[in-house]
Amino acid sequence: MIVRTLEEITDTERDIRTEHWRSKRIVLAGDGVGFSLHETVLDAGSVNDFWYAHHIEAVWVIEGEGELYDKDNDVTHRLQPGSVYVLNGNERHQLRPRTRMRTVCVFNPPVTGREVHDENGVYPLIVPAVEEEAS
Repeated sequence: MIVRTLEEITDTERDIRTEHWRSKRIVLAGDGVGFSLHETVLDAGSVNDFWYAHHIEAVWVIEGEGELYDKDNDVTHRLQPGSVYVLNGNERHQLRPRTRMRTVCVFNPPVTGREVHDENGVYPLIVPAVEEEAS
């Protein structure tokens, strides 16, 4: 069983901060459960380009309002508390929060926590080494 709080993750290696967003990685690949779970908070008025070419991401908006622009299909979706979107086609997308937006995100395959977005907003696929059991 895994039990964690956001408070204990704050200001650790699981707490990633960038210029426009902050992501607390609650569950990671090393936890061995087949997905990763993050709380991500995006700054109001920011423009954030992402493309998870190697991952499926599901996002649930908990607080705030904004827009999700699907760059592959030229469609804009309004986001508000209770909105959920799933990038099941690895869509290139842009998040434009009008207000501070708090989300809960699930990634499959799970991220390790070492990923960094490249110039296209892509996370590399990092597969954790499988540890051999002692005989």
